[in-house]
Amino acid sequence: MLRWVIIVMAGALALLLGGHGLLPDLNGFTPVLESLLPWLGLGVPILLVGALVSRSGKAALAVLLLPALVWTVMFGPDLLRSAPGGPSDLTVATLNVGVVNNSSGRAVRAVAKGRDLFAAQELTPGGPAAKELDQLFPYKVQVSTIGLWSKHPIVEQRRVDIGLAWTRALRAVVKTPKGKVTVYVMHLASARPGATATRDDTLDHARRLIDGDPSEHLLLLGDLNTATTDRKRSDLVPPLLDAQQEAGAGFGFTWPSSFPITRPDHILYRGLTATSAGVEEAVGSDHRAAVATLRLN
Repeated sequence: MLRWVIIVMAGALALLLGGHGLLPDLNGFTPVLESLLPWLGLGVPILLVGALVSRSGKAALAVLLLPALVWTVMFGPDLLRSAPGGPSDLTVATLNVGVVNNSSGRAVRAVAKGRDLFAAQELTPGGPAAKELDQLFPYKVQVSTIGLWSKHPIVEQRRVDIGLAWTRALRAVVKTPKGKVTVYVMHLASARPGATATRDDTLDHARRLIDGDPSEHLLLLGDLNTATTDRKRSDLVPPLLDAQQEAGAGFGFTWPSSFPITRPDHILYRGLTATSAGVEEAVGSDHRAAVATLRLN
């Protein structure tokens, strides 16, 4: 009986991994499940231990190869990828500093060091993070609880609407030595099991903004509350590229900071090439920072 249970569970795991995109939305539960998709691979060693302990036979062990193979095909490239390197024109970072983070000043100081652009979310206006960033960068645009700080002049700036009751997105044009770069900073609505409709609506707003923007060089930085494996991220990638997927090693999980299991924080772009990407710790925040270096095409 146990052998058949293991065989059935292994088959179901393989189907879930490979066919998750065919599942219905289930009122927002499936996208949340997809946010944890890489962790489903842990089911393989658990079932393997069960098969060995119960002496379930070669058939069960053979079936376990199927979900292992599916997981490897899906996520193996993420673990084997290395940064392409080469010259870069911009080094950028985005961080949800944490609205109750008393150490936010130290957090942004460590992450922002050496960066050309720094995007922040969950800022307290006039708080320690904003004050620290004001000292580190000569140019900034701040709207409500989000902001962009730059070492290069910001020649245009405005609020943008992503469908929330208060402004949590901005658009700025940064004049770099290699040309102008349009930068969006966004903090999209949260997604929870059974409650993704508002997040999905903000994603739709973001996509319309990107599609309607003619800028040659464009960055989208921020806490998008949308994991790399979430089906709704396909609203943005493509047409944009993901710095972590193009130039980062590993999954680049950023939340929760104590033991990251998913990646809601993103550096997306077009008209540039990512040369490296990664994640850095941020003191006191429940997020880790997403960082990248890029070259203008």
